[in-house]
Amino acid sequence: MKDSYDLSLLRDKKPKRLNSKKKGNTFERDVCKLLNEAFGTTEFNRAPNSGAYASTHNLPSAYKIYGDLIVPSDFKFTIECKKGYNKASIDELLNYSGIVVNFLDQTIKDAEKAGRIPLLLWKQDRKPILAVTPLEAPLDSFIYFKYPSKNLTYSYYYIYRFKDLLTLDKSFWFNI
Repeated sequence: MKDSYDLSLLRDKKPKRLNSKKKGNTFERDVCKLLNEAFGTTEFNRAPNSGAYASTHNLPSAYKIYGDLIVPSDFKFTIECKKGYNKASIDELLNYSGIVVNFLDQTIKDAEKAGRIPLLLWKQDRKPILAVTPLEAPLDSFIYFKYPSKNLTYSYYYIYRFKDLLTLDKSFWFNI
């Protein structure tokens, strides 16, 4: 007697890799949507070329965009969005090494140029969005660490779940 089962469906197939640029762009759009919904606006948008535009083009200062998102003029933060990097860990921040530290350094530099507070949003696959910022929020759950950045304005940084930060009053987010 011959089996009539098709075993080819059981073979391991490699999942299709999602283009990392596409993954990052999608994450930036998702963050804009979350911010626009949270604050009842449409002012949050992706920056052209994800923030690289300001450093690669000689624009007048009024037109320069720092970070990955265009934000309202009274918004306190410059936002850098990072998606993926699943092998990286928060431990890198505590040891001042690795790719997460590079993300934070980039965020700090952009925020200094813009005269705003740095906010790094990092999402690994199947994990919540983490927010790293020097601004202390009135939340119960967070991690804080001393970070030896060249920016002398901020010595300590806090890690929050982004969804928890979004529950805070507008005064946390905007210069009111």
